[in-house]
Amino acid sequence: MIRSIKRAVAFVVPGRRDLSLAWSTIKGRKLGFAGSFVAIAAGSAVITACGVLLESGLGTGVTPERYAGAAVVLSAEQSYWLDETAEVRYSERVTLPASKVAAIAAVPGVKSAISDINVGVSLLTPDGVVNGPDDFPVLGHGWSSSALGPFSVSEGRAPAAPGEVVLDADLASRGDVALDSTVQLVVGSIPSSYRVVGIASPPDELARQSAVFFTDDQAIRLSGRPDRVDAIGVLADPSVNPEQLAQAITAAVPDLVAHTGAGRGDAEFLDVGDARAVVVEMAASFGGTMVLIVVFVVASTLALSVRQRRRELALLRAIGATPKQIHWMIRAEVVLVAAAGAVVGAIPGVFLAFLMRGVFIVAGVMPSDFQMQVGILPILATLVLCMTAARLGGWLVARQVAKVSPVEALGDAAVEPKKLSKVRVIIGLLLIPLGLLLTLNNVAVAGDSAADTAASAVLLFVVAIGCLGPLLLNGAIAVFGSFLTRPFSASGFLAKRNAQANSRRLSAATTPLAMGVTLAAVQVFGASTAMAAAQDQIEDGLRADYVVAASSGTGVSPQVVDTVRGVPGVAVATPVARMRVLVTFPSEDSTATKVYGAQGVVPEGLGSTMDIGVIEGDIAGLRGETVALSRVTAETVGAQQGGTIDLRLGDGSVIKPRVVAIYENGLGFGDVTLPNDLVVAHTTAQVDSAVLIKSADGTDVDTLATALRAALERYPTVQLGDRDELLASPGGGADEGLLNLLFQFVLLGYIAIAVVNTLVMATASRVREFAMLQLIGAGQGQVRSMMRGETRIVVFSALLFGLLATIPPLIGISLGLTKQPIPSISILGLIAIVALTILLAWGAITWATRFAMRPAPIDAIGGRE
Repeated sequence: MIRSIKRAVAFVVPGRRDLSLAWSTIKGRKLGFAGSFVAIAAGSAVITACGVLLESGLGTGVTPERYAGAAVVLSAEQSYWLDETAEVRYSERVTLPASKVAAIAAVPGVKSAISDINVGVSLLTPDGVVNGPDDFPVLGHGWSSSALGPFSVSEGRAPAAPGEVVLDADLASRGDVALDSTVQLVVGSIPSSYRVVGIASPPDELARQSAVFFTDDQAIRLSGRPDRVDAIGVLADPSVNPEQLAQAITAAVPDLVAHTGAGRGDAEFLDVGDARAVVVEMAASFGGTMVLIVVFVVASTLALSVRQRRRELALLRAIGATPKQIHWMIRAEVVLVAAAGAVVGAIPGVFLAFLMRGVFIVAGVMPSDFQMQVGILPILATLVLCMTAARLGGWLVARQVAKVSPVEALGDAAVEPKKLSKVRVIIGLLLIPLGLLLTLNNVAVAGDSAADTAASAVLLFVVAIGCLGPLLLNGAIAVFGSFLTRPFSASGFLAKRNAQANSRRLSAATTPLAMGVTLAAVQVFGASTAMAAAQDQIEDGLRADYVVAASSGTGVSPQVVDTVRGVPGVAVATPVARMRVLVTFPSEDSTATKVYGAQGVVPEGLGSTMDIGVIEGDIAGLRGETVALSRVTAETVGAQQGGTIDLRLGDGSVIKPRVVAIYENGLGFGDVTLPNDLVVAHTTAQVDSAVLIKSADGTDVDTLATALRAALERYPTVQLGDRDELLASPGGGADEGLLNLLFQFVLLGYIAIAVVNTLVMATASRVREFAMLQLIGAGQGQVRSMMRGETRIVVFSALLFGLLATIPPLIGISLGLTKQPIPSISILGLIAIVALTILLAWGAITWATRFAMRPAPIDAIGGRE
């Protein structure tokens, strides 16, 4: 074991003598190593950012508030674990049986066990609805749970009757509520009057909520779950160790999750635990991806750098340098450059982490008060990863150089190798039909997995471009070179011939640019295809004239539906509830679980308010434990009409519903449709998200709107809207889409840096070539014109091959989502991709050309490569 570790360290870290020699080499070739330094520094910044996010997700959170006085807080498991490391968070709060309170209280060391219930409340004042601090919610609880704070009554007394409440001091102050006054509290959509009999305060001010305390019986009645509790707080003597007590409780009482210390905030605030899961998962997966990309980018950059030094390395081989010595030299150079780049990149990486945190907050998957933890561990890990990645890339490059014999080395230094290796060509040619099979044939799993597979298959085309880059470039020059370089002018002739003679070098600039075009186009146009299909389905399928929704975010109570249905002129009122569900299905030799957006509706008159495009079965059978699935979902999970599926509701409840219908418009209305009462019963607040209203034939719409507003006056937290204001995306995927966009933007940004880096290196290294052209009579203007011709070849080839490689994946995505082969192309997105490609290539090559032509030709011609 120790010997293996020593070998691994020796692989990465060279000796002092090697480092000294490498430092001398680097000082003499600063420009040649600058490209590798930039690539590593940029990669270090991204990896550091992911490391900071990962450490923050694992180690920080939000300080508990109402549970601050509890030694241990017990809750139900809020996640479904796919394996030992991967989890999916439930969208609703998973509750505990009330009977566990007594079992926990019997555990030795427990002073008392107190149950807690959360009830969403709105406080109405003459000026409107009063929310919690910074628009956090107002939550109602039973008075006994105030001991978990602990709250102390500063004025008045504890509630003793169903119509009495105690407010926390901050809420009473902001609502201008005095002791013994009467307040209007809305639970769901139903307002009720309560007398304020007390004002209470916790030890520390509440920052993420406001608290209203009812009697315990009234809180249970308002929750609608007489036999369930949200959490159980444990009070213990100060001498009791909370961690040991938590272990004793979980050992004695099964199916509990114990929280101590800062972890108590996860049980109190579900958004904190949700944020932890999302941040850890995405930071870990994206960080791992970036490590692989850094290896390839650094290897490509080093390969270009070594190619520019081929005369020097050939001379070393000719005078007796062994392959092992070449390996040592390159290893030492790489380690020094990697160490410097990793350290320099770590500082902006911390700032990038905070920038990414801002996007997480905007996306709604991270609370604004989620604290970041910046420690030394992510920076050290980044240093190790970057050095290892660079060392691996250097080893791959050194293998090619070191194995060449001295005679062959001198010959290879004179001219650029003409042929690609057979293995490289074969791999590139095989990847193209494999990618076509995955995108355009039935090799991929049906349903949304087909679209996912098509999107992933773009990597095959990207690698194929990398393998066949010089051949593809030669073909483009042969076919389009005359149109791009003005061949009858001296500069145009030089540009075309130079590109043909040095296709390997030019391909080093063209290939990464084409890869960036492909990845960007698939992301942009894949998203535009899905968005356009969803918008079309909503516009075509939405038939309701009005919608009733909550203005305060507390939902719409079922009583509102009955009120609306009684208004003259209302033909159909369809309540709609939302949640995320988990579907488990067979996948190859095991099972897989996917998250889907679900809606709960009543089947009566559903076709009058929304057309979900039923293609099999009958939606009228949607009662009890039944389900309707979108075609894409049904194909993905292998479900058929009349069969059953394994489904977990938002609160973790497991059911096995029978499939009564399959429909087409899942992108617009949600992939899973369940009975409304089933969904409502398993949401945290037990309310609907909205009510869709269809007017009867011949009804005057203005008269109906007036009648509806009059009927809804008794529900002050709901409002009437028209068809244009109806329903955001039902699947709840906006946050995930924004996060994917964030990580793709970071990835493409790194690729852009690598592209510019490569273009600058490839161009700036041509000092002697430009000097020779000027010495034989070419003017500086002609040399620049030649380079503009080469730039046109680079840009055109990158756009041509990059966009061609996107066609099969985009067709596969469109077929998987909509059954239509034509994707939706965003014109603005296409213009942006083309403009950015031109800007990157033109700017980099133009600047590098001016830099390479600064020395006088007579001085440059005698200089080193």
